[in-house]
Amino acid sequence: MKKKILMLAVLAVSCLLVNAQKKTGMHLLATHAIGSNGGWDYLTVDQKNNNLFVSHGNQVNVLNKNTGDSVGVIHNTQGVHGIAIANALGKGYTTNGKTATCTVFDLRNLTVITQINVGQNPDATFSDDYSQKVFVFNGKSHDATVIDPQTDRVVATIPLGGKPEAGVSDGKGKIYVNIEDTNEIVCLDSKSFVVLSRYKLIGGEEPTGLAIDRVTSRLFTVCSNKVMLVLDAKTGKHIAKLPIGDGSDGVVFDATSKLAYSSNGEGTITVVREVSADKFVVEETIKSEPGARTIALDTVTHHFFLPTATFEKSTTEGQKRPKMIPGTFRVLQYGK
Repeated sequence: MKKKILMLAVLAVSCLLVNAQKKTGMHLLATHAIGSNGGWDYLTVDQKNNNLFVSHGNQVNVLNKNTGDSVGVIHNTQGVHGIAIANALGKGYTTNGKTATCTVFDLRNLTVITQINVGQNPDATFSDDYSQKVFVFNGKSHDATVIDPQTDRVVATIPLGGKPEAGVSDGKGKIYVNIEDTNEIVCLDSKSFVVLSRYKLIGGEEPTGLAIDRVTSRLFTVCSNKVMLVLDAKTGKHIAKLPIGDGSDGVVFDATSKLAYSSNGEGTITVVREVSADKFVVEETIKSEPGARTIALDTVTHHFFLPTATFEKSTTEGQKRPKMIPGTFRVLQYGK
C-alpha cells in the first residue's frame, strides 16, 4: 500500500513538472511611456520599417518596435481607431472615427499623402496581402469600405448587416470579420466584394478581436462573455470553446509557436495553444495591467505589445470606464 501511495505521489510530482514546463516564458520586458493624453484603441506593427503604430486620441504615436524610442507622430487623425500597413506601396492608413475618413501616410517619413472619405465611424482596418486592397470596417454604417492603395480610391462598399469589429484574411481570397451586435462572423470574397457566408457564434456574445491560423484554417474570436471560440474558417464549424479573462478586445496568433494570445482588459493575457487542428488548450494566464485590452504581435521577435494607462479608482454615475490619469499612457512589451 505504501509503495502504491509513493508511486502515486511520484506521478503527481511528475505531472506538476510537465505542466510547469508548459509555461510560455513570456513576461513583461519593457514599458514604453507616451506622454500625450487621450484614449486609445488598436496598435499595429510595421515589420518592414521596424515601427509600432499606436492609436492615441486624435493622433498616432510611432515607436521603434525594437527599442521603444519615439519615431514620430501622425497628427489630426480625429478619433483614430486602427492603422493598416500596405508595405508593397509604402503606405499606411488610419481610420478616423470622428471624421469618417482614412488618413493616408508615407511609411518611411510619416508625411500625410491624402484623406479618403469612408463609412461612418471607421474602426478596425487591415491591408489584405492577397487582393492588395485595404479593408475598413465602419461601426455606425454597418459596412466595409474597400480602398485600392494604387489609386487611394474607394472601389467598393460592402453591407455587412451589423456592427463590424476586427477582420482577417486567409491569404487565399477570403476575408473574415466579427459582427459584434449579431454574434457572427461574416465571410467576404476579397475580389468580388460580396458576402459569401455568415457563421453564427454559438455560446459567444459580442465578438471583438479576431485572428487566424492560415495553415489549419482556424479562426480565433474573443467574446465579451469571457470565451474564445475556435472555428473552421472553411465551414464555420465550432472546434473549441475556451475560457479567457474579462474585457478582451484583441487576439493575435503566432504561427511559429502555435499560440493565440487574448488581451483582457481586466489585466491578464490568456494563452491558448493549438495542439492540433482540432485540439486547443488554455496553456497559461499572464499578468498584464488593467485596461490593456488590445494587442499587436511582432512576427519576427515574437514579442507582443499592449497599450494601457493608469485610471482613477472610482467612476462617476453613468460613466462606463474610470477616468484616465493624464500623462500615464504607455505600451507594454512582452517576450522571452
